[in-house]
Amino acid sequence: MDLDFTADIDAPLSTATPGERTAEHFLPDVLRDNLDVVFVGTAAGRRSAMLGIYYAGGGNLFWPTLWQVGLTPRRFSQADFAKLQNLGIGFTDLSKSACGMDRDVVVTRDDLEAFTQKMRAYTPRAIAFTGKKAAGLWLHRRTDRIHYGRQKPRADRACEVFVLPSPSSAARRYWSIAPWHELADWLRATKPWRF
Repeated sequence: MDLDFTADIDAPLSTATPGERTAEHFLPDVLRDNLDVVFVGTAAGRRSAMLGIYYAGGGNLFWPTLWQVGLTPRRFSQADFAKLQNLGIGFTDLSKSACGMDRDVVVTRDDLEAFTQKMRAYTPRAIAFTGKKAAGLWLHRRTDRIHYGRQKPRADRACEVFVLPSPSSAARRYWSIAPWHELADWLRATKPWRF
C-alpha cells in the first residue's frame, strides 16, 4: 500500500507526548513499520530528557542538518520530532532509562538486546547512530575502529548501518556534515524519497 507522506506531514500521531513519558523512559520511541531511517543516540541528553524532545540541546545541529542534507522538505522545530515518522524518520536511544552525556551513560546488555529486538521488529531501511559510542556498543567495536559513514554490510543485519558525527555542541570538534550527506544520498539512491 502506497502512502502519501507529503499530505500528512502535520497529521496527529499515536506517539506519546512528553507529558505522558514515564520515569523509565525519558523520550518515547518514534518507531513504526516502513521507516527509511531510525536515528539512534546512546541516551537522552539532559535537556532532551527535561523537555521530552530528541536532540533538544542549545547548540545541537541535528535539526538544521536534517533540512540541509535534504531529509526534510522544511526545517522542523525540535518539538515536532514525532511528525517526522510521516517522512519515514524514526527515533530511539540505546538506553531508555538513562540520560546525560555519552561518557556518563551506562548501557546494559538488556538495553542492547531491547534495541536489537526493536530493529528486528520494525526493520527500517537504515539505522543511523548519532555518535560513535552508541554505534560501538551495538557493533561490539571500539570507537577508534569505527569510521563515520556507511558501515560494511553484514548478512546478520536486516538493514544498513550508518555512523554519523554527533550533532551535539559538546562534540563539535568531531563535526562533519559529509557522513550525513552520505546517508541522505544513499536513502535517495536506493528508493525515491518521500517528498
